[in-house]
Amino acid sequence: MLLIPCPYCGPRAEIEFDYGGESHLTRPEPFAAVSDAEWSAYLYQRENPKGVGRERWRHTHGCRQWFNLLRDTASHKVLAAYRMGEASPALDAERTR
Repeated sequence: MLLIPCPYCGPRAEIEFDYGGESHLTRPEPFAAVSDAEWSAYLYQRENPKGVGRERWRHTHGCRQWFNLLRDTASHKVLAAYRMGEASPALDAERTR
């Protein structure tokens, strides 16, 4: 089980959270000019990396806030948790080990 560091409440068990998918996605605009292919790509195509990825999580059974998590999907190591609207932390070689 993961221990997820909620930026509002502190570390909590994974069962308190819901996964929200890839983070830092930008909705295509203006809506009237977006093609079906662009809209489909926005809705359905995701990175799904093996390694470090940026994810959205919600502390459903706690503060109910959404936040971003920087996590290695191969090892499940959590590298950083940060609030929505904040910039993603920079990665350096030491943190990814």
